Amino acid sequence: MARRLAALIAASSLAPPLITPLSRLSKMKEILYRKADIEDIPSLEKLINSSYRGDESRSGWTNEADLLEGRRTDSKYLQELLSQSNSIMLVAEYETEIVGGVHLKMLEAGKAYLGMLTITPKLQSRGFGRKLMNAAEAWLRNNWKISIVRMTVIQMRVELIAWYKRRGYLRTGGVEPFPYGDFSVGKPLLSDMEFVVLEKSI
Repeated sequence: MARRLAALIAASSLAPPLITPLSRLSKMKEILYRKADIEDIPSLEKLINSSYRGDESRSGWTNEADLLEGRRTDSKYLQELLSQSNSIMLVAEYETEIVGGVHLKMLEAGKAYLGMLTITPKLQSRGFGRKLMNAAEAWLRNNWKISIVRMTVIQMRVELIAWYKRRGYLRTGGVEPFPYGDFSVGKPLLSDMEFVVLEKSI
């Protein structure tokens, strides 16, 4: 019996792990952060819509599938963002694939808007969102000399608001109305949505 138990322990110690440890995953490849260009629009459109809406988004934790139906964005809107001199999309590339993106827009002097932060559902909860936030804030400081970052979040997304608070974003007390009737942002499933305003000094 003792010999059999020893053999089982030895065999199990040689078996490969079922899950790659996050410490190993983070060392496999470097994440590249860069400004998006027109050629990135198809990849960004697919990434953003699959991360925010529909069944595929439910495999992650930052989706809006229970709040809105329809597309989160389209190629026309993304092209408008990239064509503006005060607006960029910063993308995260991992193993040659765009796995994340965030919209940055300059507001008044020293202040910028951050929105549409996106990480593909298959890589959520692995630190990619935090790294993309850090890269976006560094880009804003170094390129636009930004000291305050502003964002708006639907008030019902309490887990996401809590995540932003852990990143240093605080509620200002301000709110903004949800654009009911503007179906370019999707079809709302609830009638009492609004945006809360958060800011962070960087």
